[in-house]
Amino acid sequence: MKDRRQFIKLATASAVLLGTRNFPALAATATSAPIGIIGSGKVGSALGRSWIRSGHEVMFSSRNLESDKAFAAELGGKARAGTPAEALAFGDAVLIAVPYGALPDLGQSLGAALKGKVVIDACNPFPARDGDIATEAREKGAGVTSAKLLPGARIVRAFNAIGAARMGTAIDTPGKVGMPIASDDAAAIALASRLIRDVGYEPVLIGGLDMGKYLMPGTPLAGEHTPDEIRDIVAKLKAQ
Repeated sequence: MKDRRQFIKLATASAVLLGTRNFPALAATATSAPIGIIGSGKVGSALGRSWIRSGHEVMFSSRNLESDKAFAAELGGKARAGTPAEALAFGDAVLIAVPYGALPDLGQSLGAALKGKVVIDACNPFPARDGDIATEAREKGAGVTSAKLLPGARIVRAFNAIGAARMGTAIDTPGKVGMPIASDDAAAIALASRLIRDVGYEPVLIGGLDMGKYLMPGTPLAGEHTPDEIRDIVAKLKAQ
């Protein structure tokens, strides 16, 4: 029964994705959404810049508020800076792009404020950098481990398999590069997919958070692929 309910949820989310793709005029008329970014390093800054270009308001946050303020001033009126808690409260969705080893403390510090929030999880676990929690994430899957570390959040795992240097370039050639995503929440998938398209990628739902184990460097989904190539890779993974 649980598997059947999950299938129905993901089928609904897939219908949302297909519907938006088949009726691009609807996507074009969508209003902007405030976005919080926790972790304004290479990934967070590149995506934040692209979201601002596409009309969204973005709040950047990190351990260095002064640096975030300077970056926001550089980007202009749709950019601002705040603490991670302020970014979480600000955004309809929040991108978290921090070292994986920071997630346990981040989840504890944000606490109940995470409940019900759409979180785009761009964090990758590297044991040499992040320690035991990264080892656990690689063994159990980064999607389900992130859900444990960020309790109550509506997680969509995305932006994990493409290098930071290329992250902000898709907006100039929209739709050509696919973005594999994994989540168990249909409404969160719909919002995240819209935001992913707004920075130039075509979202491809590969399954629930358990499939998040493939959304990290070193897997067949790593690197840039077309949407159809992603679907082919996922079909082969599921057939194994």
